[in-house]
Amino acid sequence: MESGVRKENNPPSSSFSLQQQPPATNPSPLRKIIVVASIAAGVQFGWALQLSLLTPYVQLLGIPHTWAAFIWLCGPISGMLVQPTVGYYSDRCTSRFGRRRPFIAAGAGFVAISVFLIGYAADIGHLSGDSLTKTAKPRAIAVFVVGFWILDVANNMLQGPCRAFLADLSGKDHKKTRTANAFYSFFMAVGNVLGFASGSYTHLYRIFPFSRTKACDVYCANLKSCFFISIALLLTLTILALSYVREKPWSPEGSSGDGGNEEEGGGAKESTPAPFFGEIVAALKSLQRPMRILLLVTCLNWVAWFPFLLFDTDWMGREVYGGDSSRNADQLKMYDRGVRAGALGLLLNSVVLGFTSLGVEVLARGVGGVKRLWGIVNFILAICLAMTILITKVAQSNRRYTTVNGGTHLLPPPSGVKAGALALFAVMGIPQAITYSIPFALASIFSNTSGAGQGLSLGVLNLSIVIPQMVVSVAAGPWDALFGGGNLPAFVVGAVAAAASGILAFTMLPSPPPDIPSNKRAATSTLAFI
Repeated sequence: MESGVRKENNPPSSSFSLQQQPPATNPSPLRKIIVVASIAAGVQFGWALQLSLLTPYVQLLGIPHTWAAFIWLCGPISGMLVQPTVGYYSDRCTSRFGRRRPFIAAGAGFVAISVFLIGYAADIGHLSGDSLTKTAKPRAIAVFVVGFWILDVANNMLQGPCRAFLADLSGKDHKKTRTANAFYSFFMAVGNVLGFASGSYTHLYRIFPFSRTKACDVYCANLKSCFFISIALLLTLTILALSYVREKPWSPEGSSGDGGNEEEGGGAKESTPAPFFGEIVAALKSLQRPMRILLLVTCLNWVAWFPFLLFDTDWMGREVYGGDSSRNADQLKMYDRGVRAGALGLLLNSVVLGFTSLGVEVLARGVGGVKRLWGIVNFILAICLAMTILITKVAQSNRRYTTVNGGTHLLPPPSGVKAGALALFAVMGIPQAITYSIPFALASIFSNTSGAGQGLSLGVLNLSIVIPQMVVSVAAGPWDALFGGGNLPAFVVGAVAAAASGILAFTMLPSPPPDIPSNKRAATSTLAFI
């Protein structure tokens, strides 16, 4: 079929074939897969805190809203460089501790260092000479930026090897591979719920009274406290997983590919190593049409997602609640309330995300396949982003004030406006669940004929995610400023990109081949609903 993926007995040679192929291996017990997958809860806890609290925090340190997006460049840059690099070298790691475990342990250690720098940025800046009376705190900003970059690099060091470790533990059991991915997604949702719940609670700093200092107000102390809990969870889960689940040391002579847990063995013919960047460049040149279209649809999808992920709580604080982090105490207080409401919205979003992830197979069958499902949810995403304009206008037209002791004070928006904004957050959990699952499943199936390895496939797909993030990070601030500031201009661009992604998913994205019996499946299977 022209729109499908042609299967060949002897696929053409490409740069992907330079990746070492996995030997036939026996899967590990499910309990070990669950323990390793649980690391995702600790990783996602930190990501959730970044998304809900750090954009307002950098503005409290004195970074203007227009320039705040540039801080987020470290995420896509580290994702573009670190994940493919770590995945590539973890495939070839000959440590006696295994291939993946050393990278996971190192990533967790760097997360702990980065959290300390971020949480104590204001304190370190004050001790270094920052004035408490000035809005901009340059030394605190410098410490924060260093910590933030380390945090993103460390998180990327964790995620790639952790996913590869799950693939190693699953062996050639396709059902167990699907189960491993399902548990990883489930623990991501758990981490989101924990992170956003922590971000929405305003008195968490009372658990750690030492977190509030002369240079660190209540908001800053809450952020510190959230990160303390996050790092404790991540280190606990990581130590438990790496202590309980062992890897068999790997060597090019003894084995190859994606095998290598403690219960696995088997040898394979050694493949010729190739330079990392040479493989990436050659892989991009040899991409077949299905993969190219997938990368394009994924790219547009993330152009739509990233403005909202970056400024969702800021939108609640500014546009919905009418606050401002850089003005008087009354508006700052209202801005903080809006940010907390946004964190609650992200909590609802994560709950919907978790339940939807469990029902993706049913949804795909109901609409006639994953291609149609992805197209439909992209249109839902476009509608949701466009609805931010309506909610903002209604909130502005219903702005309320009260007079106390001769002073005018801003009141929160009406309950209907708040309910509409929170409902928007919740509904967006549906397309988010699809975004986190279908593109990766399709990439797996489209790369089967080229024999792609885990690290290289993830690196190529990751480029279509991080490049639009870089573009949005650079362009969002100036683009918003061009239209008078605020977040709506970037959201409008996201709505257009989501609609374009939906159209391409319906019209150009090839349909994956149907499931075949388990005794005839290819070496790299994909999710059951494909």
